[in-house]
Amino acid sequence: MATTTSLRSRRSAAQLHALASVEREIRAQDHNGRRKYLRDFTQAYRSYESVLDRQQLNSLVHSADILLVGDYHALPASQRFAAALLEERAQPGDRPVILGVETIFSRDQHILDEWWRREIGEAELRQRIRFDVDWGYDWQPFYELLLTAREHTEGIYGLDCMPREDLRKIGARDRHAVHKIAELRQRHPNAVILALFGESHLAPGHLPRLLRAQLPGERPLTVLQNVDALYWRAAGEHQEHVEAVCVERDVVCVFNSTPLEKYENYRLCLARWNREEDEAPDAGPTIYNLIDGLLRFLDIDRYSSHNGNQPKFLVDLLPEIYCGTSEAHLRRLLSGTDGEAVLLKIEERGSAYLPDVNAFYVREFQMMYVAEEVARFLHHACRGLPRANTHSEKKENSGHFYCLSVEYALGYFGTRVLYPARPQKDESLAPAKLDLNQETLRIDGIKSEAMAQQVGYGLGNSLYDAYLEGRVTRGDLRRLFLAQLGEPGKAREICLELMNGVRRAKKKARAAAG
Repeated sequence: MATTTSLRSRRSAAQLHALASVEREIRAQDHNGRRKYLRDFTQAYRSYESVLDRQQLNSLVHSADILLVGDYHALPASQRFAAALLEERAQPGDRPVILGVETIFSRDQHILDEWWRREIGEAELRQRIRFDVDWGYDWQPFYELLLTAREHTEGIYGLDCMPREDLRKIGARDRHAVHKIAELRQRHPNAVILALFGESHLAPGHLPRLLRAQLPGERPLTVLQNVDALYWRAAGEHQEHVEAVCVERDVVCVFNSTPLEKYENYRLCLARWNREEDEAPDAGPTIYNLIDGLLRFLDIDRYSSHNGNQPKFLVDLLPEIYCGTSEAHLRRLLSGTDGEAVLLKIEERGSAYLPDVNAFYVREFQMMYVAEEVARFLHHACRGLPRANTHSEKKENSGHFYCLSVEYALGYFGTRVLYPARPQKDESLAPAKLDLNQETLRIDGIKSEAMAQQVGYGLGNSLYDAYLEGRVTRGDLRRLFLAQLGEPGKAREICLELMNGVRRAKKKARAAAG
């Protein structure tokens, strides 16, 4: 069994490579990270007492009178978690729930009340609370939270005050927020209060300390999200995915995203704030950074001048990135390919890599799927672009099936090393279980890409498990990415190699158990 240290290292290596670049860029644009108020948060939560399962987390949440939920404003998953937590807590017959948010100034409560009474619509609410001017993060996940609260709670309240841009006044904003929460307790004496505030406000000496002083009889629970130090520490746990940890008696941390996803979303926000209003978000730096992170993880030199165990000048093979272009433009890019299948993929996942034109098309940035497409690109680039051997790979259905299976396997593996939070069995894995104990891959008559995806995802998942256990080295992985699938029988050989490797490991496990 892999040790805690080796598991942590293997799960984190690719992310850390990619994270180094984005953190440097963020520090160059945002100098507030050195402020003491923000350092108080990062230094406060470095370890945890225990891992929590879903039932244990729910028990702690249901025993609290006030939930202080940390929000990473640039991460949509953060607001969506708050919405899910709110809906789960607001059960019929249980205590009523109210929502307080940092996003809206208390001075604008009358505007929020008009929207609550359905006297104004979404567009007017957004404009009058000056969301884009005074807040500037993604509107849609926050509005989804408001809609959830309007359906399931007794009220929504703004908790913040000016000035947001001056961190020297941030302590005054904390005191203001606590007084507003105290007013909500008087107005709703029996309600559970869920207050969503930026994570740095939830350092022990900030909002939590002031709240205990103001409302000593309450039972508060601080619910952090995706704290970096806790995430990296939890990566060493032997279970597949840690959902939450108990930091201390009245503090928990949930994991619904990765540090890489957090900071890439923040970088996208910084890019949006710096561009002209009519420009589409630029996902190019994020995609190139993910490619570079995967290259570093595999120890592939993108500047190598010769083929062999390195692709020749991979730096010249980097893909073109299209963001926000029209569907007509996309259809031109897809000319001569299975365009409808790609359009469906983009509709479901938000992005796709188009190997025939060596380009990414991004309609909506979703880290999990972008990471998979990055791994697909690297697999194509390692085999050589432009793809002169595509025709030979498609000559026979079975050969094409094996090629697709290998491509999906490496794509899925690449997702897991760049985004370990991807569920082991997500909505793309259907049917739910793939039998890997058969003597050979029986694919007679199977021509569908859906089946290749099923086989590939199963092999990719097994490959990731083998990597975590140390049975597969990074050199082995590099060899798989560089394999020339155009050679007759090569793709089938790799599929069987992956399958037989899994079978051997299972036989060893059974022998050890015997």
